[in-house]
Amino acid sequence: MEHSMKPKKPIQLDGRTGEGGGQLVRIACALAAVTSQPIRIDHVRGNRKGHRGGGLKAQHVSAVQWLVEATGAEVDGLAVGSHTLDFKPSLPPTALKSRNLKIIAGNSASSTLLIFQAIFPFLLFAGNENGDPIELEIDGGTNVSFSLSYEYLDQVLLPTLQDKFGITVERQLKKRAWAVGPQFRGCIWLRFQPLRPGQCLKPEEPWNKPVSTEDFNLKKVDITILVPSALREPLQNALANDLDQLFPGVDINFVVTEDSRHDARMYTLLVARSRTGLRWGRDYMYNRAWKKKTPEALSAEISRKVCRDLFEEISTRGIVDEHLQDQLIVFQALADGRTSFPRGSESAGTNTQSNTPSDLDDLEGSFEDLKLEDRMRRDKSHEPFGEGSTHTTTARWVVSELLPTVRWYNKGTICDGAAVSFP
Repeated sequence: MEHSMKPKKPIQLDGRTGEGGGQLVRIACALAAVTSQPIRIDHVRGNRKGHRGGGLKAQHVSAVQWLVEATGAEVDGLAVGSHTLDFKPSLPPTALKSRNLKIIAGNSASSTLLIFQAIFPFLLFAGNENGDPIELEIDGGTNVSFSLSYEYLDQVLLPTLQDKFGITVERQLKKRAWAVGPQFRGCIWLRFQPLRPGQCLKPEEPWNKPVSTEDFNLKKVDITILVPSALREPLQNALANDLDQLFPGVDINFVVTEDSRHDARMYTLLVARSRTGLRWGRDYMYNRAWKKKTPEALSAEISRKVCRDLFEEISTRGIVDEHLQDQLIVFQALADGRTSFPRGSESAGTNTQSNTPSDLDDLEGSFEDLKLEDRMRRDKSHEPFGEGSTHTTTARWVVSELLPTVRWYNKGTICDGAAVSFP
């Protein structure tokens, strides 16, 4: 669909719906900016109680403020702690002239990655006739609780966007920053080619590409550990031993081993990669006191948790991991074409000897259902719906509210995108 500049009635969103957190705000504002659709969000982050609180946080304000300036928007309620946000953008992405952008987050605990997620859909459609690339720097946190890490972005999300949608993003971690320990801002740098005017985002693969046992035959597991130096060796040993037991014969590759320089900074990411290019990530940021534990005991605890999470992730027989599934929904909805990134049943077993999920007949049968046009069942999208996590079901609802021509089928496993483009 080509963008229309006709006045539009604001879409009302209840910030307590579904996941009811910052994800709803990011997706809604991102797509409102892309489509110049006015929105009003009440009860912002209304499901966030306790120490995390409700209302806008600094990273939301930083992202939306940039979108306000880029789109010439009218805005009300854009302040930390605000429980209501009115956002009325007027300029389309193609009106953006600058190709070198800099955003400084509100504080060092503000996630650079969540800010990137909020503005990237807009920038993706901000191409010009010359085909000039966009360079973006964001200052803030790079390893923050309740956010994807730079390592997950680098090793899972961006490679998948390239494989599935042809979106190529050069990236560099210029400076790491945590939300714990000494406070300072880190920096990430990204460079990418936005879509040219008139160009749609296109899926790279057929939506019903056959799935086989080879897709779940693991080739290797990449490991990132960012921990105090005293934990590095015992954690490496624990991870190698646990992964060997769960995935015998699979290559183990330590891609990042870095001293976090503070006892409270402990982050581990495992990325399993299949022989056909699928990848699944599971991570763990340990944020509890451990002074009474030995490095060996703590390493065993961290390793046991993240390795078991990865094992259970692959046992679901999905072609994406739980977190990746909800992060792809915006791109599915914007795209011109049909996409499908289902995840399987969490009760499915895994044959660790062959490194592939068991009961493959059921796996192939479930994907066979997706191939048959006469079995397509249109989903109702007036509330969070479909398979997957609460983040995933909420994301489907938000994109359906902002892009009403999107069609979902078979419990959200199939998406016909809105084919957004700009003249």
